Amino acid sequence: MPWSIFTGSGEPNSPQAWRQLPDPPPWRDRAVARTKFVKTPELLDAVNVALHLRRPLLLTGAPGSGKSMLADVIAAELGLDPLLEWHITSHSTLADALYSYDALGRLHSTQTITNERAGAAGKGTDKVEDFVTLGPLGTALASPDRPRAVLIDEIDKSDFDLPGDLLHVLELGEFSIPPLLRAAGNDRDPDTPVPTHRVRGADGDFYAVRGGTVLRAHLPVIILASNGERVFPPPFLRRCVRFETPTPNETFLEKVVEGYLGSVDGEQRALIQDFAARRVAGQSLAIDQLLGLIYLVTGEAAPGTEVRSQVERIMLEDLGNQ
Repeated sequence: MPWSIFTGSGEPNSPQAWRQLPDPPPWRDRAVARTKFVKTPELLDAVNVALHLRRPLLLTGAPGSGKSMLADVIAAELGLDPLLEWHITSHSTLADALYSYDALGRLHSTQTITNERAGAAGKGTDKVEDFVTLGPLGTALASPDRPRAVLIDEIDKSDFDLPGDLLHVLELGEFSIPPLLRAAGNDRDPDTPVPTHRVRGADGDFYAVRGGTVLRAHLPVIILASNGERVFPPPFLRRCVRFETPTPNETFLEKVVEGYLGSVDGEQRALIQDFAARRVAGQSLAIDQLLGLIYLVTGEAAPGTEVRSQVERIMLEDLGNQ
């Protein structure tokens, strides 16, 4: 396979030029990455402590250190697939984790129904549950048959109160959805059965919500991922099992490379040593960058000498440089 898939000519070099595109590298396949993920004894102990205590596991480490992949591995091994994921931003709220309500969509649908009755074309629905979607944590709490695994990624980007609010909901084991509460009716006749709504979850399945309140059937497996960009309050830390991923040494990196790319030769070992030295010197680099560099410069389509230095510069760009 040639190195220059793209030459900049703007003209296809064959009728099906797209066939030159290679398959993604092996670590980009989640099923493969699960089996190749390198786990230290200390990490295994931390996971098992969290599972035995049924507490959230707070993983702290640099970006690209495998925190998210560990959550995927845990979910797969315990039969909790598919993993539910919530990626935190500075604007995230507790409600985002629990449910969303499309009030504008319901208003539009109601107007459509009114127009239908007036003879206009259209099709709407007045079922409130059609406009409610459970968030990742809400889906996990509503799951009736088995626990679910939830990755809450980049928890350090949240506002000050959100981590504690999350754990409070987990310990309480329930939350209410106001639109469904209103639909259930506070003035309902006591002899009338409590209505049950069928609500779509974050995984695409449907879950029963009785009386507008989700009641936990199983305690979820919670993995909280942090890049170490903030200090959490002691009450929050007390309710978590904490583990900080260490800076990977050369032995660890060789195991990772060997798992995905086969045996490590002299050239690859030299790249690993340089990468480890850069990390020790304070550069912010992800293991994915090392894998990509070795895959490119030692693979079948390795670039020539003149291009290689440019490829190395691109692949080893410090993640802290903006």
